[in-house]
Amino acid sequence: MPKAACLTHTGILNNGFFIGTRMGLTPTDIVCCPPPMFHCFGSILGYMATATTGAALLLPSEAFNPSAVLLSIQEERATALYGVATMFVAELELLANKSIEYKGFEHLRTGIAAGSSVPSSLMEKLHSTLNLTGLTICYGMTETSPVSCMTFPDDPLQKRLDSVGRLLPHVEAKVVDVADGRRILPIGERGELVVSGYHVMKGYWADETRTAEVRFVQTDEEGNGKAWMYTGDEAEMDSDGYVKITGRIKDLIIRGGENIHPLEVENCIFRMGEVNEVSVVGVPDERYGEVVAAFVVVQKGLRVGMDDRGKGEAEVDILANNTEDKGEEGERKGGILTRSMIREWVRERLSNHLMPRYVFWVDEYPKTASGKIRKFKLSKIATDWVAEYDGLHPG
Repeated sequence: MPKAACLTHTGILNNGFFIGTRMGLTPTDIVCCPPPMFHCFGSILGYMATATTGAALLLPSEAFNPSAVLLSIQEERATALYGVATMFVAELELLANKSIEYKGFEHLRTGIAAGSSVPSSLMEKLHSTLNLTGLTICYGMTETSPVSCMTFPDDPLQKRLDSVGRLLPHVEAKVVDVADGRRILPIGERGELVVSGYHVMKGYWADETRTAEVRFVQTDEEGNGKAWMYTGDEAEMDSDGYVKITGRIKDLIIRGGENIHPLEVENCIFRMGEVNEVSVVGVPDERYGEVVAAFVVVQKGLRVGMDDRGKGEAEVDILANNTEDKGEEGERKGGILTRSMIREWVRERLSNHLMPRYVFWVDEYPKTASGKIRKFKLSKIATDWVAEYDGLHPG
């Protein structure tokens, strides 16, 4: 059954205000908000952040439409743009293909990227193409109204690439041992992020069992209680208070006893110029327990070799084996891509055990209504495809 998080007016109102003020929103700003209003991104980061700061809210279309987003920015001279990574990718693709004329983006200055990780190469494209030099990163979850951490528009670029910023006012956090949720870890060590503050939910509606699994109240010597929320995210915090999310604990891939963080592999593959989107999941394996599978959306017009379910062109694999031109990082020549190229790319930049055992070409991903990739579905799809392919090609 779905979980219904019970939030408070205090949490929603104040979270929106602190988001807007951290962005530096004023009554002169026009915020273009493609994420839906039924999601926290649209209703709180969008509506509440603008309502409490006097900024205008621009809703470009009923459902996400990248053309409508870009045209509305141009026509209304929006100063801020919101989105998740997949939305930004779709918008940039329209500009790259010249489907939308490249003009009218000079007034954009800030915005929010949230809901999923933003690879460094995508962030750099947003800065250079859409002038989003003050783009901020938000981190949170519905159960925390939703934002706990956020970067500032003027944070160093590297901090906006490597972290989700620092805590919002009146929010506390600690990183605890995943196996022992009450043991606080030292600065710089990875563990589960736990947050506390005005924004933590009261609980899941009519579900005390699930509530107790993620929320606990810590009582001090004077009998004052403080609610803490286990986020389910692996994170580390540096000495300056910047929080780095290294992945969902449940998405962690354990290969032969080694922990693999999908985000690390995704960021590496995304730097390939031929790759438009990538999502990495774990697939069961008899020898290693789990291995890495990469679902790759390639740039339009690119020819691809055979993937690990037999999709693609065998001729491309032959062509790739006969050429030594590997090009520069992100700018491979020849208009082709193979699974071997992806594996070699990861091996050279990360390590052997992080290389994808399976590579699949796809046109799109199963997503939530708010644009998040449903990784558990990808894992099921990969498992089914591997079993099907192995059944057709035994040995």
